[in-house]
Amino acid sequence: MPRSEPVLIPPFKRPPSRVAIRRSQSYDSALSSLLFETLQIFGLPVRGKNVFLKPNFVGPDSQRIINTHPAVVAAAREAFLRLGASRVIIGDGPAVERDFQGILESMRLMDYGRDLMDDLVDLNTDDVRKLVLKTHASKLSELYLPNSLQQADFVVSMPKLKTHHWAGASLSLKNMFGVVPGSCYGWPKNVLHWAGIDKAILDLNAALRPDFAIIDGIVGMEGNGPIQGQPKACGALILGDDPVAVDATAARVMELRPEKIKHVEAAGTLLGHIDADKIQQLGETIESTRTDFAVLDQFKELKLNGNRG
Repeated sequence: MPRSEPVLIPPFKRPPSRVAIRRSQSYDSALSSLLFETLQIFGLPVRGKNVFLKPNFVGPDSQRIINTHPAVVAAAREAFLRLGASRVIIGDGPAVERDFQGILESMRLMDYGRDLMDDLVDLNTDDVRKLVLKTHASKLSELYLPNSLQQADFVVSMPKLKTHHWAGASLSLKNMFGVVPGSCYGWPKNVLHWAGIDKAILDLNAALRPDFAIIDGIVGMEGNGPIQGQPKACGALILGDDPVAVDATAARVMELRPEKIKHVEAAGTLLGHIDADKIQQLGETIESTRTDFAVLDQFKELKLNGNRG
């Protein structure tokens, strides 16, 4: 059965959120065991359920530096199956390239398990149904969104840890842009850009309310992200049960100020926590994993030190 209709609860009425930072320096390490052990801490209600993983497969990535690394996607799929999920579906609607199969081949996804291909969905061409938006930050009132996503019991946003040339940072909230089908709304998700990126991010996440987030920060991207930046090793996975808190924590790891990232600040008023004292930190500390991510000049105010471009 699809998950129940999400209810908007202001953060001041929500219990503290939980975010775990786990160190991993390589994609060759035992990521499945690391994720399984960490996910067990959260006690997620996924046994017998359909889990939907939404990675960031924005475009061709033969060097595996733009998209969520397939090793992390494969490890998350295995971990959720070990937790008792009946099925784990993997889907995205790439914004830059229309050839979904070509993107997967460029990443050599099948190197991480041929059975991964059995549960992949191109959200740009999936069947859709109308979803009425719950908030009105943008001028959007409804969107036609993929059935595969809306019928899932448990949704996980799985972005790459990146800066972004329009949004400042591209983390789990921004990652949900990829669910909007290009077949309905054009490339690169034109309807969301016309509505205003930061406001559309809030409306989309308020309606969909992803249940969990796992950020691939083993190697992220800095500068002119999300596709033209430079690789940046961070050596960490960041995951938690409140995507807003996960994004706030990820921003702090990147030495960015989450309250200055417009869509994260807005989400912190309605969808989750950005205040550090409302986030229970598990695993590694922010201080031990901090990595200085460069930003474009127009986003210098996001930096903790305020002066690095």
